[in-house]
Amino acid sequence: MTPRTPRAKATSASAQPSYDTESATLLPTATPIQLVDAEGNPSTAETGNLPLPDDAALVRAHELMVMGRRFNDQAGALVRQGRLAVYPSSHGQEACQVAAAMVLGDQDWLFPTYRDTVAAVSMGVDPVQILLLLAGDWHAGYDPYEFRCAPTATPLATQLVHAAGLAYAAKVKGEDKVVVAMCGDGATSEGDFHEALNFAAVFKCPVIFLIQNNEFAISVPLSRQTAAPSLAAKGVGYGMPGKRVDGNDVAALLAVMGEAADRARRGDGPTLIEAHTYRMQAHTNADDATRYRTAEEVEPWVARDPITRSEAHLRSRGLLDDAAVADLKQRAEEMAAEMRLGIGKDRDLDPAELFEHVFAKPTPQLLEQRAQLLDELAREEATK
Repeated sequence: MTPRTPRAKATSASAQPSYDTESATLLPTATPIQLVDAEGNPSTAETGNLPLPDDAALVRAHELMVMGRRFNDQAGALVRQGRLAVYPSSHGQEACQVAAAMVLGDQDWLFPTYRDTVAAVSMGVDPVQILLLLAGDWHAGYDPYEFRCAPTATPLATQLVHAAGLAYAAKVKGEDKVVVAMCGDGATSEGDFHEALNFAAVFKCPVIFLIQNNEFAISVPLSRQTAAPSLAAKGVGYGMPGKRVDGNDVAALLAVMGEAADRARRGDGPTLIEAHTYRMQAHTNADDATRYRTAEEVEPWVARDPITRSEAHLRSRGLLDDAAVADLKQRAEEMAAEMRLGIGKDRDLDPAELFEHVFAKPTPQLLEQRAQLLDELAREEATK
């Protein structure tokens, strides 16, 4: 029997994958972009040919970082005092937090994670309001529409889909809006991450996806999250440019994110940015970080502190002096005092509110649960 000759596969130009010069521009740099090194000097590393942000922006960023560090420290103290149920600190990640807010205009939106409280405060949200959810209130604590800042919700990556949706709506309506969507390295393993990036790229939505790669998703290291050469490299698969940036260099962050915001406003679509930083403290106060990393692993990042770096840079250029540092410290302490006072106040809470905004029209089950709770509370009150 004569063996059958394999039939050649049909080919066409349209069926063949293409790779051109434009595709190559999607690739991130081999090393993170850096404009100011750890000692506060102009960097000799990869700069991405980006200019240093103007002096006013650098001074403002430093002020917000100092305020953010004090916010983090005070929130941690409030947890230890029993005033907050939990707090996920962004100590050491303040540069990412501040830059995300600063590149946005008065019409733009921020979609933060649960760890991005400093970013929300930098958007103008009252420090006390941002902590109400963590103090046990049932709502976000602030009006998202007033501050153009979505709630700091806990579910991973869900805010990315919402951000892409708002950006798409703005494009359809012809509105001049740019959206920054924040997430951590762990969120890149979620399905919502894929859906948001794919949708945004296909429809050229004006959104910036900022990954704060702080090396750990709770106790899981980055090596167990991805085999990609970098998280920014994932942008290639979606057809959007990926950028790597030193996440502790606020100057580089402002430059890279500012470039991405300009690109979005031109109608050129989304950008994926990976900011290389480090989670200096535990995941939350409920986490024991010593179970999965040593103090020796954390120590090198102390020298890369974004605030120390920024202060050294500004001082070397005569943009910051002892008087300004002292004044900023005083303002930070005043904010901390207001946080203690605001969170320390007793609030009148109505347990029945738990059932009021679940559905537009309460279901029979909700009404039954509400009645059961009120009955239990009434019987408890009667026994006092």
